[in-house]
Amino acid sequence: MRRLPRVPAVILCGGKGTRIHEETEFRPKPMIEIGGKPILWHIMKIFSHGGVKDFVLCLGYKGDQIRRYFLEYGQMESSLTVEFGPKRPRVVFHDGPADDDWRVTFVDTGLEAKTGARLKRVERFVRTPRFFLTYGDGVADIDVRKLYDFHSRHGRIATVTGVRPPSRFGDLVVDGDAVTEFSEKRQTRQGYINGGFFVMDRRAFDYVEDSDDCTFEGPPLERLAKDGELRMHRHDSFWHCLDTFRDKQALEEMWRTGRAEWKLWRDER
Repeated sequence: MRRLPRVPAVILCGGKGTRIHEETEFRPKPMIEIGGKPILWHIMKIFSHGGVKDFVLCLGYKGDQIRRYFLEYGQMESSLTVEFGPKRPRVVFHDGPADDDWRVTFVDTGLEAKTGARLKRVERFVRTPRFFLTYGDGVADIDVRKLYDFHSRHGRIATVTGVRPPSRFGDLVVDGDAVTEFSEKRQTRQGYINGGFFVMDRRAFDYVEDSDDCTFEGPPLERLAKDGELRMHRHDSFWHCLDTFRDKQALEEMWRTGRAEWKLWRDER
């Protein structure tokens, strides 16, 4: 597989996350921690593993907490020495986090803006012909290089990753009233849903508007599909969205027990 060109990942981080208000009363949804790290960090590690180093974060609700986390990231993750003297203290970093080659752009896209408006408002910060787009609350064992290659081959404006939603109940296969198979698989056998992890050509910006009520999942994606410019990349393995407190508990348990299938990277230190 060829090396991924340097393209950014735009991450939608501005929503209020009202369905998990137990957590979002105090922090933005992307800052909810799984295994002691914000889920936003996990998402960025998935992209980084595939070779993506540039990120554009669409901030909104409590966006200052996201800014502060990354501004302090190097200090909190490194061994360092502070040398005091007659001038300002000098800080010497002895080892940095393994992600110190990330380039992160923070854009305040508004408190009440919907997803389409947030995307439109970062257009000037995306300077490449193509870019990734995803949400700040979903993880998957996805190979972003394969996703990008799929998009490159079909030549349309947009690619959406289709996933099968996690199963909350046992999956039954029946013949009449006889159960021929029972499975507690996490992914259902139902149809595909929008799992995020998009790849877009710059022409996608023409489909969204700088208006707070522009929802990307509404008219923009509908128009892309109608115009024949939307393709689906099938992802049949692990995907999970942090939508409710129950989801947080499930993801925490996977991480704690070493079953976090989205953890594609190795621990560098």
